[in-house]
Amino acid sequence: MDSSRNTAHGLAFKPHLKPEAAPGHGAYLVSEQGVTALHGRGVATLVPLLDGTRDLEQLKRDASPAVPGEQAGRLVSLLSDAGLLHTGGASAGEEATDRAYWELAGLDGDVAAGRVRASRVASLAVGSADGQGLRAALSEAGLRVSDAPGGTAEETALTVVLCEDYLDPALREVDAEHRAAGRPWLLVRLHGNQPWIGPFLQPGDGPCWQCLAEHLRRNRQAETYVGHLLGRPVSVPRSCLTAGHGTGLRLAALEAAKWLAGYRYPGQNAIWTLDSLQLAGQHHAVRRRPQCHTCGDPGLVARRVSAPLDLRSRPKAAQGSDGDRWLTPSEMEQRLGHLVDPLTGVVKEIRRDTRGPRFLNCFRAGHDPVTNPSGLHSVRRGLRSHTSGKGTTEQHARVSALCEAIERHSGYFQGDEPTVRATFAQVADTAVHPDLVQLFHPRQYADRERWNSEHSPAHHIPERFDENAPLDWTPVWSLSERRQRLLPTSLLYYNAPSSPGGASCIAHSNGSAAGTCVEDATVQGFLELVERDAVGLWWYNRTRQPAVDLDAFEDSWVSGVQTAHHGLGRELWVLDLTSDLGIPVFAAVSRRTDKPAEDITLGFGAHLDPRTALRRALSELNQMLPPVVNARADGSGYGCGEPATLRWWREATTEEHPYLVPAGGRRARVPADFPYERCPDLLDDLKYIEALVRRHGMELLVLDQTRPDIDVPVVRVIVPGLRTFWTRFAPGRLYDVPVRLGRLERPTPFEELNPTPLFL
Repeated sequence: MDSSRNTAHGLAFKPHLKPEAAPGHGAYLVSEQGVTALHGRGVATLVPLLDGTRDLEQLKRDASPAVPGEQAGRLVSLLSDAGLLHTGGASAGEEATDRAYWELAGLDGDVAAGRVRASRVASLAVGSADGQGLRAALSEAGLRVSDAPGGTAEETALTVVLCEDYLDPALREVDAEHRAAGRPWLLVRLHGNQPWIGPFLQPGDGPCWQCLAEHLRRNRQAETYVGHLLGRPVSVPRSCLTAGHGTGLRLAALEAAKWLAGYRYPGQNAIWTLDSLQLAGQHHAVRRRPQCHTCGDPGLVARRVSAPLDLRSRPKAAQGSDGDRWLTPSEMEQRLGHLVDPLTGVVKEIRRDTRGPRFLNCFRAGHDPVTNPSGLHSVRRGLRSHTSGKGTTEQHARVSALCEAIERHSGYFQGDEPTVRATFAQVADTAVHPDLVQLFHPRQYADRERWNSEHSPAHHIPERFDENAPLDWTPVWSLSERRQRLLPTSLLYYNAPSSPGGASCIAHSNGSAAGTCVEDATVQGFLELVERDAVGLWWYNRTRQPAVDLDAFEDSWVSGVQTAHHGLGRELWVLDLTSDLGIPVFAAVSRRTDKPAEDITLGFGAHLDPRTALRRALSELNQMLPPVVNARADGSGYGCGEPATLRWWREATTEEHPYLVPAGGRRARVPADFPYERCPDLLDDLKYIEALVRRHGMELLVLDQTRPDIDVPVVRVIVPGLRTFWTRFAPGRLYDVPVRLGRLERPTPFEELNPTPLFL
């Protein structure tokens, strides 16, 4: 008998399976993945014979007469079809364990092992990274390490790049070389107590290094600020043990071997980190940026912004606590969950604000770039240093916080926005004069230096707009006129480059909104404009407004808010601020009653549905409450260090600011005072809004700020002439509407407007 031939073609169980025969009960295959039971006549006899020393004919012969040949053939076919057998005989030692590993991975063990043996891998150390240790680890893993520097040899299948920082500028050239050669590379960092491995960067498939770098940069704002001061990137001290470093090298070699063997899984497009202190691993997804100037379409954003706004029918989901949306909060959270990540997310984390009762449902989501802090102290003390979310449920508040962060990020200037360089005179037929949007009074410009020195950046006054100075303009879409208009880029995007003559335009978040669809975002952005317009009319004219009868709304959640505030030693009421636009706008006011300082907080809400407007005002009031929950009678304990805000909480009283209190002798508003008929489609709401704006002689403009890599609809809605709640005192609605509504007998003179800027 030619035993070598029989062994080479013998039938055996795959090496990751250990057969155990149990006479009278069948047989069992034991592996790391569990136990597989085999039943049927003759199984217990046949299983021990499947040891790799017999081909099918020999197996039939040796199993007879206990198992007839025909039955043995059927059993072998069944086992083979189930993926339990392989042909080629049994292996032993390291070869067997290697094959077992690849079989457990779902690969053909022989093919996978052959790929690893046949492939070459290159190693490249960037900077002072441990290149010698990397080569040794790759060789120890049985990989053929190329002698060519940095994997330049044509036969190299993969390069493993070890660096100390994934944002090392030298990696830009590494990426370019591998894209030109069409070769993948694996990025590794072992500098700290958390080894980083991955992603595999494959030219033409998935993200490139530039995509990865963009994701990482937005989560390093503090480091970026320090590096900007120093004029160079900042580095961190080494913080790893020899054992941890060696483990990281071997894990990187394992990842390289898996890749060469042909094993693929989603985590290869991610950074995998290992917390060596707690042995906790985590994948951090790295998404390809469709607009990437290296691997994508760099003109994608410009074309999208320049195109007409395509509004479609969007049937509303079941009505929720925040009004009508195209998707529910649950659906949105499921869609957006991947955008929360400490390394590569739009935000690092979403966490509950633990100050105050859980009923407040306040969640925070990372740093707010709109504040553009001048230093780290501003990050620490600013009330708006984090975007935050509100809602009537925990899930709603979490989604709200994330959408707020996405809105802010999407409105940040990134350099691929469409611009036209021109003076106002050159584009006057298309452009909207920025003064119609910014609404500063000439007297404010004259006094800007003094004012700016005494107030926070949110209330700063820019330089006068120079109609003869060239600057960048960006297109917006006019829903009212169905044509393209132009506005200064620096008025539309945070931190956009200003004109050479100085910053004459200031971008802000008024009218910005993220939504479940473009139609939803546009509705929400417009409602914010309506809300802030109504708030500005009330606040700066200090008019007395009627109360809202909370009990008349018969809402258990509203009653719960009242109870929660009472339990915190606070009194709560709501004012009706609805303006001439007719859309319900409410202001919720809460003050302390158990100490001299009243710690007055405010929350605002607007919606076509008055019940939703009320909930929005109260949920925003809850959102503003955590910084004052722990305030003490001696003036300490506040959770915000912004001077103007602290001064308000410590010193403002309803006696000194009577406009905060409901007007006496006027009937409290009830739901019947706000007629509302729900439309089934968001497009219907938009048609109503368009008609409303047109009736009031204004124009509805929309800028699409959606970022393709995030793919969450974000818009900035602009209605020139509508006021904001900041200190913008130009002639117009601020003076005229209160008189038209009968709130005042005459317009408030400029010098008699409320000298206290609204601090939200």
